[in-house]
Amino acid sequence: MTRTFLARNPSVMIFLATLALFTVGVTLLSEAYGTAFLSTSFVKTLGMTLCLCLIALAMDLIWGYAGILSLGHFAFFALGGYMIGMWLMYARTEDIVISALSQSPLPATAEEIRQGIGTQIFGVVGGSEIPLVWAFAHSLPLQLILVIAVPGVLALLFGWLAFRARVTGVYLSILTQAMTLALALYLFQNDSGLRGNNGLSGLQNIPGLGHVPQADLSLWFFWASALALGIGYLVLAFVVSGKFGSVIRAIRDDEQRVRFLGYSVEGYKLFVFTLTAIIAAIAGALYYPQAGIINPAELMPVASIYLAVWVAIGGRGRLYGAVIGAAFVSLLSSWFTGGRAPDVNLGVYTIKWVDWWSVALGLSFVGVTLFAPKGIGGLVDLAAGWRSPNRRGAALGPDDSALQEKEARE
Repeated sequence: MTRTFLARNPSVMIFLATLALFTVGVTLLSEAYGTAFLSTSFVKTLGMTLCLCLIALAMDLIWGYAGILSLGHFAFFALGGYMIGMWLMYARTEDIVISALSQSPLPATAEEIRQGIGTQIFGVVGGSEIPLVWAFAHSLPLQLILVIAVPGVLALLFGWLAFRARVTGVYLSILTQAMTLALALYLFQNDSGLRGNNGLSGLQNIPGLGHVPQADLSLWFFWASALALGIGYLVLAFVVSGKFGSVIRAIRDDEQRVRFLGYSVEGYKLFVFTLTAIIAAIAGALYYPQAGIINPAELMPVASIYLAVWVAIGGRGRLYGAVIGAAFVSLLSSWFTGGRAPDVNLGVYTIKWVDWWSVALGLSFVGVTLFAPKGIGGLVDLAAGWRSPNRRGAALGPDDSALQEKEARE
């Protein structure tokens, strides 16, 4: 079965082989185990880019294949980061508090350690008590479960309510955006239990690995991100290549007809919505330890809009297109907004890319939508020769009423 799947989808093997070669290349050029040609900060940037590629895959499944334009999936991405960030911050603070209290002439009690942790973490928002939402922050296995459970349950409840009411199109996009905005505004409050606007910081310091150089840690996270992206691509490629993929594409093209044929449209959409939310959360759980900090601004709707732009530019409906779009735009964005792109002097006005990058990105999105709807992935298709067979005008189906080859090109 595996050989048949891979034989029918040569792009999967090409992608996995390219990702493997890229991973080996970065390793050999890294400061940790290579020639030090690539700096530790750039290795972190590449690792975070792979995480963004993973959430772009999730966005492509729900939008490119199922036709659901969700403007809230970055909320699930950030929630995954918050869940793992709670353990990272708690465990690191616990080590600091225990080390400080060890200087006391009397052994510290469990309650003193707990109070010290609460003061260290929440003193910045005027508190010292550890909120209930941090009940499992002391346990890495439990927090890893929450990485999947919290975004998954939220997506399941939201999707069940929305799809049960048969909300579709732009109205569903607005609802997902409203959900994201409401969650972000809640987390901005100091009494949310997650430090409000301050967010969670110091996430790059992994508890128990303080003796390991950042060069090594950055490469380890890069490997984990590459592995997650490879597994995610393989799983989603398998999903969209079978009957399930045919059904969700049919829902995208004509939802009413699929419902008339007896398929549970709401069930399919709910499964896709929940699955992609979990994938987004896993990507976020790998991203933020590399970024080192997370705050409620990460949940704002504009982040999910950027995600849609990446997928559109890469070519939605093509898994490799989503990866290409996310990698291309995010790396280009880092270059332009990091001040490394030279300013353009027009005489009467100087274009500073730090200020104009968002405008250029928006114009690129409009241009791709109008003139190149297949995105960069369409260029890959042309280069690889992956075109529909020329049937010389024959029907593209089992009967005479099926789409003709000429019509398919129009």
